Amino acid sequence: MTTYDTTPQQATARDRVRQVVVAVGALLAILGAAVGSGAFGGQPIQDAAGGALSAEATVVAPDNPAFSIWSVIYTGLVLFAVVQALPGRGADARLRSVSWWILASMLLNAAWIGVVQAGWLWASVAVIAVLVAVLSLVLVRLVRTPAPRVLDAVVTDVTVGLYLGWVSVATLANTTAALTAADVGELGLGASGWGAVLAAVAAVLALAMARYGAARPAVVVPVGLAMGWGLAWIAVGRTEGPLTDSVVAVAAGVAAAVAAVGPVVISLLRRRTRS
Repeated sequence: MTTYDTTPQQATARDRVRQVVVAVGALLAILGAAVGSGAFGGQPIQDAAGGALSAEATVVAPDNPAFSIWSVIYTGLVLFAVVQALPGRGADARLRSVSWWILASMLLNAAWIGVVQAGWLWASVAVIAVLVAVLSLVLVRLVRTPAPRVLDAVVTDVTVGLYLGWVSVATLANTTAALTAADVGELGLGASGWGAVLAAVAAVLALAMARYGAARPAVVVPVGLAMGWGLAWIAVGRTEGPLTDSVVAVAAGVAAAVAAVGPVVISLLRRRTRS
């Protein structure tokens, strides 16, 4: 496995600039996302774009309580912004490799909120796809080398894992919402069939990321937990309310269990094999 050079180095002026820009940029991006999503008044995301992203819009839309995970993710991102700016982190090779990309992900999240509020659903699909790609790149870089400190593993690995896991589920819901709003139709399988397929895709994706990053359970276990959380709330949403669907409810429930437990099992098996 390729790793980054962990030999102690002196922080450069460029490192100091990066620390300040990432810290300030992260806080502004998070504040902008909170304002744009209606946290301080204004139109909530579920009401934007004609309600296309509401909990009852499609069969793969998570129920409203699912979105409380953002409070955890935003808290983690704020802590990351603070920790990466500490004097001793300037020359950290791992942070050098991911800090700009994590900031980019926060800016993309704020941009996603902006385009949804503007009602541009297909643009929101493009933005969230880029967001997933950026976070996947961060995942790859975090897997390549261990965190030098427990605090770094918590604020970087766990935060990115939860962020990527949740956004992965959100991407499926976002794409489905855009297709539904465009009146594309049910494409042969029907809403229930496609809902079950997408739930299975999410579970497979969680296992694939866990298999790739089994050496870094601090990253991949949170990915699975966040995906399991989102899938579980899809299952709940399909058992009550105006859009019930027993097929999707069962499929999403099973997928949630697989996504949440699978990465834990894969990481434990890897550790057992290596020991």
